[in-house]
This record gives sequence, C-alpha cells and structure tokens, in this order.
Amino acid sequence: MSSNRKVAIIDYGIGNLYSVKKACEYVGLDSIITSNKIDILNCGAMILPGVGAFGNAMNNIQEKDLIESIQQFAKSGRYIMGVCLGMQLLMEYSEEFGKQNGLSLIKGGCKKFNFNENVKVPQINWNKIYSPNQYEIFSEESPLSKISQGTYMYFVHSFYVEPLEKNNILSITSYDNFEYCSSICKDNIFGFQFHPEKSGKNGLVLYDNFKNLIKK
Repeated sequence: MSSNRKVAIIDYGIGNLYSVKKACEYVGLDSIITSNKIDILNCGAMILPGVGAFGNAMNNIQEKDLIESIQQFAKSGRYIMGVCLGMQLLMEYSEEFGKQNGLSLIKGGCKKFNFNENVKVPQINWNKIYSPNQYEIFSEESPLSKISQGTYMYFVHSFYVEPLEKNNILSITSYDNFEYCSSICKDNIFGFQFHPEKSGKNGLVLYDNFKNLIKK
C-alpha cells in the first residue's frame, strides 16, 4: 500500500473533474487529475467521477487501459470513492442501453427508474439521505460521519444501484415514494449517487471525511 496521500482523480473523458478537484482543495486534499496508470498506482487514494452514459464511460476506461489498474488499486486496500456515474461504474453491470459490464468491485448492478410519465426522470433536485436503519446515526467510521439523518444532497441521475449484499448499502433515498440505495460502502470502496461537490457544506464534510480516512 502506498504511503502517498495524494488523490488521483481519474480522467477518462467523462466527468466533473474540476469541481471534484476544487472540493479536494477546499478540504486540504492534495489531488491530481490523471489517466496515467503509473501516476494512479503511485497515489494513496482514488476518486472516480463521472456524468453521462455508463457504456460510454466503460468504453473510455477500457480504451485508456485503466480497468486493470483500477481493480489493482482496489485490491491494494487503498480508498476509492465513486461519484454519481463513478459510483455506478463500481458495480458489476448496468442495464443502460442493454446490459453493460462494469468494474465489478461491488456485487450488483444499475437499474433505471421505472416511473409513470408524471414523474420526472432524470431526478434533478435536492433530496434527503438516510441510514438504511433510519433510527441509527451514520457511524464515525463511515465516510458519512458527521452527516445527519435526512441531510439534503444534490442528485442528477436516471439510474440507481442495487447492491447484491444489503450490508453494502450506506444510505438510502426516496424518490416519488420509491426507496433506493444512494450510497454504498464495501471495505475500502465507497460511492455516492449524489454529487458531494455540488451539495454545499454538507457535501464538503464528506470530502473532509475522505481526507481523514486517507490519513489513518
């Protein structure tokens, strides 16, 4: 495991790279935007951002020959954080435009919201996050430490993740009375369907938590 505390923000051509980097800078995280495999593997943590289509993202990651490097990074025990589409890419597959293979770091897949025409998809709004057990607070060891139940975060998405193992669900959110997983966590890997870097002070708390996890 690298002792380097620099964070690699993965550039695969689809992502909100600079807003993520600004959030890192705000909380004092040293970060680089890169698609260089050597630079990535020399870093102490990784952020996988993303906006857009799952299949296009995976194609770009494959074209840049980054799939094995990301998987190797995960096996090393260093922290990986996926944001929005980046979280979905952590899964085994997505049903977007037919079944598309993901990075397979967390078991499960991505499915599209199945609402009637009266419900807007994609969901583009502020929405609340809760612990799967809404009577519990988020653990101090969680990347959502210091975040209160029912905190609003900013969402932009048409698909949601469905982890195979329920204990990988870090938070849940309800959209038009449909409850879905809004963040995931498995050992050193976690992801957020919402955009922490666009979620004001509460989102920056999450980046600060990420910094503290890296420093341990």
